[in-house]
Amino acid sequence: MHSQEIFTELSLVLVVVAAISVVMRLLRQPLILGYILSGILVGPVLLNLIHAKEAFEGFSQIGIALLLFIIGLGMNAGVIKSLGKVSIVTAAAILTLVGGLGIATLYLLGFDIISALVMGVALFFSSTIVILKVLSDKREISRLHGQIAIGVILVDDIVATLAIVAVGAASSGGLTVDDILPMLAKAVGLGLLLYLAGAYLIPKFSKALAKSQELLFVFAVAWGFGIANLFGVAGFSHEVGALFAGVALAGLPYATEMSTRLKPLRDFFVVLFFVSLGETFVFSDLSSTLLPAVLLSAIVLIGKPLFTIASLGALGYTKLTSFKAGIHLSQVSEFSIVLVVLATQTGLINNKAASIITLVALITIGVSSYLMKYDDQLYRRLHKVLGIFERKQPSEQRQKRGLYSAILFGYQHGGHEFLSLFRDTKQRYLVVDYDPEIIEHLESQGIRHAYGDATDTEFLEEINAGHAKFVASTIIDRRINLLLLTYLHRYSTDIVFICHARTYEDALELYEHGAAYVILPRFLGSEYITTHIKRYGIDKKAFEGFRTRHIVSIGRAAVKEHAN
Repeated sequence: MHSQEIFTELSLVLVVVAAISVVMRLLRQPLILGYILSGILVGPVLLNLIHAKEAFEGFSQIGIALLLFIIGLGMNAGVIKSLGKVSIVTAAAILTLVGGLGIATLYLLGFDIISALVMGVALFFSSTIVILKVLSDKREISRLHGQIAIGVILVDDIVATLAIVAVGAASSGGLTVDDILPMLAKAVGLGLLLYLAGAYLIPKFSKALAKSQELLFVFAVAWGFGIANLFGVAGFSHEVGALFAGVALAGLPYATEMSTRLKPLRDFFVVLFFVSLGETFVFSDLSSTLLPAVLLSAIVLIGKPLFTIASLGALGYTKLTSFKAGIHLSQVSEFSIVLVVLATQTGLINNKAASIITLVALITIGVSSYLMKYDDQLYRRLHKVLGIFERKQPSEQRQKRGLYSAILFGYQHGGHEFLSLFRDTKQRYLVVDYDPEIIEHLESQGIRHAYGDATDTEFLEEINAGHAKFVASTIIDRRINLLLLTYLHRYSTDIVFICHARTYEDALELYEHGAAYVILPRFLGSEYITTHIKRYGIDKKAFEGFRTRHIVSIGRAAVKEHAN
């Protein structure tokens, strides 16, 4: 196709993507879903804008390779090694149970055993690019649940390679030892090559590369794509090659700079990947594919998280880590479609299977986008039920922190005033927040911080919140503040707890439960109360008169508001 036509198609697609993305942002919906919907819109079913399919497929491969290369740059070989066991066990549980349920369901629906087997295996794979895109956007790649999810999808890629070989061998008569041994030899050789290059060769001239930012950028791109292509030539997936190309450079002091410079390029091509994925969704016989697709989607969306939680719980991980890892694995992969299409091309199964798995991919990727976006809210609703999957004494490694006399939950809405107070009164303090961007800001400023959920009692135990003398919360959610207050008073009613509230009623309820002071923006802000503390100290008795007068003022204001 003429380059001008490709340029025109790409421009039109980007206009559609931008328009849909604006709508999704206004509706506060996941942008990934918007990209896929854009692909369906520009695809053959509706606008039929994409004719240069090979060009767009190339864009997609570039996006995947860049994403995985950047992920690899931020990974640590030690972490990969430490999570090897849990990744293999969890992946085995998903493959056995989800695959088994899928095979049984399809067989009961009348599919032959070969079709059921191939489609059942396809349900095992989780989408590498969807998971990594969400983890990257939420800045949770370095969190334990993110590392476990990455470990599982690495196992997915290994199984995927074996599945491709098996399907190809089945069409040609079977798989022999002569097919397996060369692959193992190639894997060992590539691993050794990357280790020697990353540990001994590249560090010798990396400083010279870093003197020029443009040269560093060009080298990073060349290395990432070169190694990815080398893996492809050897018979492995480009995705695995790009990931391990990044891991090989992760120990360099310039890895972060490489990652930063590559991210804008990554974002552009990743968008085109999701558009291309949406563009492939064409359904010829929806009436006969809808029921099996819905049943298989339910197995994936419910079974994968459930079996992941059970597996990780048995291994000693907390319910929070298990739940968030499971939620991020709750979809099928773009590779699931590739595997089933390959099986149809080789004559192992009929074309109906490809339509079913394509529909399953659309459903599960769409629904899981919401599950991943709102995983914290889901956990808060389900954490009591999830306790059945957790050991009484989880063995998950947690870093036990020291004792802090002052703890601040939430940095927004006046958090800097409390931070100034802690420093002026020479308190040993800790700032807690659940927003990755806030955490990144605190880290850049050298402020002692912890990433965690204020409603997670295990996290509160980890930071020794019950041993603090003064606790402040800039969180406006009444329920969260009540949970914090209840937890703190289990240890001591002398802990000074200051928090925010939206309404007079919320403030009075918090006072009834023992809050030392409740900040209402319409009354007095955090600056006023911190000034009071600096003058009279953080002893709870110093708040008694101040607190009483405030309760009376709020009561009068509430009566007046209701009267009006």
